[in-house]
Amino acid sequence: MSLPILSAEQRSQEHKGIKCVLLGNSGVGKTTQLQSLDSETTLFVDLEAGDLAVQDWPGDTIRPATWPEFRNFAVFLGGPNPALRDDQVYSKAHYNSVCRKFGDPRELDKYDTYFIDSITVLGRLCFQWCKGQPQAFSEKTGKPDTRGAYGLHGQEMIAALTHLQHARGKNVVFVAILEERVDDFNRKLHQLQIEGSKTGLELPGIVDQVITLASLPDEEGNLRRTFICQTLNPYGYPAKDRSGRLDVFESPHLGQLFDKIRNGSRQPVQFETQSQGMEKQP
Repeated sequence: MSLPILSAEQRSQEHKGIKCVLLGNSGVGKTTQLQSLDSETTLFVDLEAGDLAVQDWPGDTIRPATWPEFRNFAVFLGGPNPALRDDQVYSKAHYNSVCRKFGDPRELDKYDTYFIDSITVLGRLCFQWCKGQPQAFSEKTGKPDTRGAYGLHGQEMIAALTHLQHARGKNVVFVAILEERVDDFNRKLHQLQIEGSKTGLELPGIVDQVITLASLPDEEGNLRRTFICQTLNPYGYPAKDRSGRLDVFESPHLGQLFDKIRNGSRQPVQFETQSQGMEKQP
């Protein structure tokens, strides 16, 4: 048996999926970015029941309603983790059990992209489930232990998102609400809106790309939407480009952005007015 070394040529021929976090304030148009993707090869994981904004989008949708249901979808979409024991979530045994319920996983071959909207809502589902688990109660008094619930929440969220991040050959887009706050020194800060702190701190290190969709003033002072793609940007928005192929500002079109990451093709930056393709509020 020879050492299983992959050559540079073999690695270059592999189909690599893009793992991306799409951030933005509520109402800026995050969900409508789904319309920029190929409906034939994109699966919409709708956690917000927010498809009113994309009601004319003709692609496939799944709607997990609970945390255990989402974990079942996650292992079905991402495949099993061979490093886990059979009694663990995302293991081969878990995967086989879910396949018996959902059917032949080869039907997922037609999808190139999973669009998950949003992990802000997913965090709430996870925390609601965590509050009912043994770790969320004191062993001595039997009373609720909030610290234990948050500890379990962080573990569960990171495990699920990391599992989907390893979906080989698939693009995975995690949509999340971005919130602004002011610190004690009156400085404006931007952070992911999600239960607990662990997920928000660790998620940027899990994915390849962190993209913020924001409304910025153009030369005439009119608000225009654009993608902010690099960490060093003049507005201090969260961003990261592991591909090295994106400019600080890119056109607000996720499909074109993925093409540029794969092919290195440069597109002229086009801003959208704030009224175009707005994300509708419930």
